Amino acid sequence: MVIKNNFFIDACGRALILRGCNVSGSSKTPVSETCPTPLENPEGVSFAGRPFPLEEAEAHFERLRAFGFTVVRLIITWEAVEHAGPGVYDEAYLAYLRKLLLAAEKYNIAVYMDPHQDVWSRWTGGDGAPAWTLEKLGMDIKKLGAAGAALTEQDCLERGEPFPRMIWPTNYSRYAAATMFTLFFAGAVYAPHCLIDGENAQDYLQERYIAAMRHCRRRLKTCEAVIGWGAMNEPHQGFIGYNDLAGLENYSVALGPMPSPFKAMSAASGHRVEFPVYTTDVFGERIAGGRVYGGASIFKDGFVCPWKREGVWTDESGEPKLLKRDHFALYNNRKAVFTDDFLKPFINKFAARMRESREARENVFIFVEGLPTGAHPSWTKEDAPNVVNAFHWYDGPTLFTKRFRSWVTVDVATRKLIFGKKNVAAHFAACLAESVEWTREHMGGIPCLLGEFGLPFDMNNRKAFRTHDYRLHEQALSMYYDAIDSNLLSATIWNYTPDNGNLHGDGWNGEDLSIFAEGRERGVRGWLRPYPMATAGIPLHIRWDRKRRVFTYRFKADPSIPEPTELFVPALWFGEKPVVAVNEPLAYDYFPENARLFVYNNGFSGEAEVTATG
Repeated sequence: MVIKNNFFIDACGRALILRGCNVSGSSKTPVSETCPTPLENPEGVSFAGRPFPLEEAEAHFERLRAFGFTVVRLIITWEAVEHAGPGVYDEAYLAYLRKLLLAAEKYNIAVYMDPHQDVWSRWTGGDGAPAWTLEKLGMDIKKLGAAGAALTEQDCLERGEPFPRMIWPTNYSRYAAATMFTLFFAGAVYAPHCLIDGENAQDYLQERYIAAMRHCRRRLKTCEAVIGWGAMNEPHQGFIGYNDLAGLENYSVALGPMPSPFKAMSAASGHRVEFPVYTTDVFGERIAGGRVYGGASIFKDGFVCPWKREGVWTDESGEPKLLKRDHFALYNNRKAVFTDDFLKPFINKFAARMRESREARENVFIFVEGLPTGAHPSWTKEDAPNVVNAFHWYDGPTLFTKRFRSWVTVDVATRKLIFGKKNVAAHFAACLAESVEWTREHMGGIPCLLGEFGLPFDMNNRKAFRTHDYRLHEQALSMYYDAIDSNLLSATIWNYTPDNGNLHGDGWNGEDLSIFAEGRERGVRGWLRPYPMATAGIPLHIRWDRKRRVFTYRFKADPSIPEPTELFVPALWFGEKPVVAVNEPLAYDYFPENARLFVYNNGFSGEAEVTATG
C-alpha cells in the first residue's frame, strides 16, 4: 500500500477506502480481574492478553474480516511497553503483540499501531504513560487526588463517591496531566531548569517515549500486517498558549472541579485552595459551587513544582502569589501556536527516528493527530513524508449526555441548536468536511482517515441492555457513517472490545462504546453496511439508503487498471444475491462467500455508476 494523488493505493493501482475499528477499549488497562484496575504495583503489571488472549485472536480477526473491516487501529500504551522503569521493556508483551499481528496478517487485516494516551496516564485519570514519568518529577502518585492534581475512578471508589459521567477529560486542566504535557512538548522553552537525570525534561521524556516505540517496532519488524504508526493519540497542549494563568483555558468541557493553572499549582504544593465546580449545558458553562483541595504537597522531599522553580509563582511570603500570568503565552516573541511550534516538531522527530534504522520499511505511514478540540498542525513537503491526517470526531452532545435525538443537536463551536434530521445529518457531514478541507489547504492534501468516532451504547440509562432494542443506536451510527461516506473517508470506529460487559462496559472510566459486547454484535444495522473497498479509478460518490436497501457508487473509471473495483455488499442487507446495475460496457461478478461485488471497467474511461439493491 502506498500514497499517490492523496489516496491510499494498493499494488494493483486501485484507490482504497479503509474501514475498520479500534481494538480495543480495554487495552488502556493491564490485565486484571478488577474493574477499575487498582493503581498499585505499577512496575509489576502486564498487558500481555490485551486486547484478547492469543488463543482467541484468529476468531476475532476472522469476525472482523466478515464485517468487511480491512484495517485495525491497534491500541498499545507506553506503560504497556515500559512500565517497569526507563529502558526496561516488557519483552513478554512484545512477543505477544508479534503473535497477535501474525494472526491479523493471516486474515488480511492491515494494522496501524496506536501509541494511545488519554490525559497522560492511569495515575492522572486516563492511560498511556508509565507511573515513573510522574515520579521522575518528584510527584508522589498516591497524593495526586487529595491535591486535586488528578481525578480518577479509583479515587472516587475509595472515597465512596460516584464517578461523574465523562469527567475524565477535565484532567487535562488539572495539575499533573497539564504539567506533564507542557514539559513533554515544551519543557526546554518554558522550564529550562527542570532536569530529569541531568537532561531537560522535554528531551528526557520525548527520548524515552520514542525509544520505547522504536524498540517495539524492532520487535515487530517482520510483521507485514503493520502499515504504520501513530505518533500519539490525542496530544494535548497542557498550559502552552495560556494567556492568563488565573483563568481557565485549553479545555473542551468544563465539568466538576476545574482549577485555573495558578490554583492547580498552589494546591499541588500543599496550599489549601478552593476550586470552582462547573456545570455545562447547551447554553455554556457556569460555576455552581466550590470544593477545597490541597493541604499536603504532592512533591517528595528534594523536589519542587517546576513552575515555582521557573518563577511563574511563589509562596515565599507564606501565601501563593502569581508572578507571570502569561508565562506560557508566547514563543519566540509571538503568540505560541501549539500545533505548529511544538506538536509538529515532535511528530517530525518521531517519524525520523522510527524510520532511521535499516529494518524500517520506507512505505510505513505515520498517522498524525491534532488536538482533541480539532486543531491540526500544518504540513508541507519539508515535513515528514508518507503521513496521514488521522483526525477524530465525535457527536459531542451525544457522547457527553449519553442521549441521542436524530432531530436536534448542538453546534459545539457556536452553541447554537440545530433542528431537523436533515439539518443534523448535514451538520455531521460538515464537521468532517471541515477537517478534510483543512487537510487539503494546510496539509498538502495528504490522505485523511477518521481514526475515532463512535457511540455510547449505555445511553438513555442503559435502556437497550434491558430491551435489546438498538434501533436508536443504529440510527445514530447510520447517520455518522452517512457523513463519513459523503466525505469519501476511510475510518476506524471506536471500538471493538471483546471483553465488554454490561456492568463495566469497555473497562475504562465508565465508557461503553464497543460494537461487540456480551459475546455478540450490537447496533449491527448501524455500522455493518456496504462500501467500496478498492476502486479501479477515482472515488466520486457513495450513498447508502438504509430504508430502501439501495447502495449507489460512482467513480471515474481508469481503463489502464484491469483489476476490478471491489465492493463490500453484506448479506444482512442484500440476502443471497443483490440486484446489480452497472453502465455499459462495465461488467460484474458477485461472490456470496465473502460478500464481494466485483465490477470490471472493460476498458471504459469516464464516470461509472454501480447500484446494488437488496
